Amino acid sequence: MNWRAQLGNRSIDRNMYDTVLAQQRGLRTAGIDLPKDSLVAADAHGGAAERPLRILFSHRTQSRDGQFVHIQELIQALRTLGNTVIVIEPRHVRSLKLGEEPRIARVIKSYIPRFIYELIELAYSIPEFFSLAKACRSHRPDILYQRANLYMLSGWLCARLFGLPYLLEVNSPLTEERASFDNLRLRGLAWRVERAAWRAADQVLPVTHVLARKIMDVGIPPDRITVVPNGVDLERFVPTASAGLRRTLSLENKLVLGFVGFVREWHHADAIIDLLAGSELPVNSHFLIVGDGPIKEALLDRARRLGVDDRLTITGIVPREDVAKYIECFDIALQPHVVAYASPLKLLEYMALARAIVAPATENIKELLGHETNALLIDADDRAALASAVTRLANDAELRKKLGAAARATILSRDLTWLRNARVVAALGQASIEGGPKRQFA
Repeated sequence: MNWRAQLGNRSIDRNMYDTVLAQQRGLRTAGIDLPKDSLVAADAHGGAAERPLRILFSHRTQSRDGQFVHIQELIQALRTLGNTVIVIEPRHVRSLKLGEEPRIARVIKSYIPRFIYELIELAYSIPEFFSLAKACRSHRPDILYQRANLYMLSGWLCARLFGLPYLLEVNSPLTEERASFDNLRLRGLAWRVERAAWRAADQVLPVTHVLARKIMDVGIPPDRITVVPNGVDLERFVPTASAGLRRTLSLENKLVLGFVGFVREWHHADAIIDLLAGSELPVNSHFLIVGDGPIKEALLDRARRLGVDDRLTITGIVPREDVAKYIECFDIALQPHVVAYASPLKLLEYMALARAIVAPATENIKELLGHETNALLIDADDRAALASAVTRLANDAELRKKLGAAARATILSRDLTWLRNARVVAALGQASIEGGPKRQFA
């Protein structure tokens, strides 16, 4: 099979293909495992669109969390490259605070049967479709880019009606995820709609190779799948020598174990508190949780009972623009648990800031990290392994420095940035335009 066929006959040049092969070889040489059938997103530095695109960008995200950060960062990167981005989204989402979801959504979920709520989600495709159609007539976009959501029919129907290339970003197997964690009732219907959207897309953009294989398993050909992991803004997430926030948080001369996000039971944060109460860690060790979560009070109570409450800080939700400053306070960055198909945003930010990382040895994490190469990887369900890895790093400053430097080097060498992701999207959009149907604007 020739080089163009191996990348699905996309409109890219030989240099881009060589870059993909070099990325794969370099990662494997560094000890970072990649699946044999990996679909590495092409480095689009040399393959961006020949002209700026008009991109109709649609999402249905209802809360200001990591999902919304991904959306904002990608839109900004696309605009930085000179593209025009027309955004169709729920009207209220921009007025919410970080970590907040709309009150009406909470009320509806609480008081109506679950299957009716799911039918409302499906019905939302109707006004969403008309919003997209109106934007198509007004702005005449070149492509339609949509972040996948459950029961979402609007994007691929609109793309088909107007003859637009359709790029679908997939961050999780939504039917599987909702069935596991959110009591999904109309599972058969949800799965048919999700699969139809995958099949309708000119390009499906999963965030990991693990997720890509799930999409291939339902018959989507590899040439229509491009893996685009989460990225990071290197202008904001750059290591500095500033100690200002450490002073503010009374963390000077402390060894800081850090976690960012909504802490939940499966993150095993209680195991870190137990470590603080033991004798394995240096006496100046401190646990800093940047965020909030349903087990916050339980963690504070556990720390009080063990007499280490003065060595635990839970900040609550912090402004997005301050997250990098908090991560810079960490000596050891923790990602104790992750779903098997995710591309954790916090992990890339830890890496960009050259933190020493402890993370699960799951396949999706090994797409970014290698054990003893740029992180320490553990069995996510083994609390003793978590404690052992943290203890080892806490007592080895040179290892922390080595792993942190290698983690940042991985970000730089693979250009795991939002700008690169935007270039990939633009290149795929341009390729789809060149090989796609003629536009039909009414």
